[in-house]
Amino acid sequence: MATQKKRRQTKIKFELTRTGIGSIAIVCFCIFLWMFLLGVWAGQSLLKPSDPVVTGFKAGTVQQEQPVIHLDEKKKIKP
Repeated sequence: MATQKKRRQTKIKFELTRTGIGSIAIVCFCIFLWMFLLGVWAGQSLLKPSDPVVTGFKAGTVQQEQPVIHLDEKKKIKP
């Protein structure tokens, strides 16, 4: 039988001092603040209309009103 090779178990150890953890926290905070401000700026520029919307309708200028037509229950066709 073939002999099995022993696998090396590699353990990665990552150590930081309190100063290192604090500096990483400050950098992450600055990145998140920058992304928030960039998102607010982009959202305002996307939601802001480029030209004002003109409807051509002025309040109080309706001259002819159309009457409201009511349907009778008797005239409805039922299947």
